[in-house]
Amino acid sequence: MSTLPILWSFRRCPYAMRARLAIRSSGVPVILREILLRDKPDAFLATSPKGTVPVVDTGNSVIEESRDIMIWALTQNDPEKWLDMPPAGHGLINHCDGPFKQALDHTKYAVRYPDIDIAVERAKALAFLTELESRLNQTGFLMGHRCTLADMAILPFVRQFANTDREWFDIQGLTAVTKWLDDFLRSAEFKAIMTKYVPWQDGQDAVPFP
Repeated sequence: MSTLPILWSFRRCPYAMRARLAIRSSGVPVILREILLRDKPDAFLATSPKGTVPVVDTGNSVIEESRDIMIWALTQNDPEKWLDMPPAGHGLINHCDGPFKQALDHTKYAVRYPDIDIAVERAKALAFLTELESRLNQTGFLMGHRCTLADMAILPFVRQFANTDREWFDIQGLTAVTKWLDDFLRSAEFKAIMTKYVPWQDGQDAVPFP
């Protein structure tokens, strides 16, 4: 088991969530090491000096970006065909990881940005969610009639944004987005990746995942 790749993760981080979603879908076995972001182990920082999760140490290389981890896992095995999607799906993920995540952070951590208008940031986020609403109204998923990488790469961030003010979110008229999100939150996939683990310490028993 010690020869398996190591996944450094933090349960509530949306980047780590989507990495776990892809690894679970692929079935590629790893050893999961849960950490606390306020108390990062030396072994983690030695693997990834930038100190952000998720990180996969394959034994031969270190993968430090969540999207790269998703593709690493699914390239090995993609039984649900998540990678089989139009190029526009990658464009949506780019927007999620860029302008939408920035607006999300400005909203969620508004106290850190006293010079930024939260209403303006919410409007930026809502513009992206409105684009998702249009797609979901037509097909139920972002890239068609089944789940793909785009859905699972973006859903954890929509969850995080909705949770910043769920009452406000629910009155925006995003009927399809809300159903898409709530179906995800009730899914076996989400429940399986949200298991609580004791934070890793040197010498503890390995935690296999998925």
